[in-house]
Amino acid sequence: MSDIEKAAREAVDAEDNARQLALIMAALQAQKLQPPACQHQAPVQRQSGGAAKWIGIGVGGSIFLLTVALSAIAVAISAVALVACLLILRSIWTDYRKGR
Repeated sequence: MSDIEKAAREAVDAEDNARQLALIMAALQAQKLQPPACQHQAPVQRQSGGAAKWIGIGVGGSIFLLTVALSAIAVAISAVALVACLLILRSIWTDYRKGR
């Protein structure tokens, strides 16, 4: 990519950033112009299903940890198989070099 293309891309990015900054400033100004919100407190509503949420989180976490454990077992089995394969190949190579 040439320097001109890089400069053009950076100019386009700078223009996009300037537009975003202008939108943010307009939103902040609009918030300042709005009348203050109602000052009385709304009644606090309790959330239902708190236990179900935590049970779902526990089940999801358990499934995730089981997946990680099975992946670790698969990696360990693969490592053992690789080491065994390399030892066998090394033995065959030494026998071949000795002329047996």
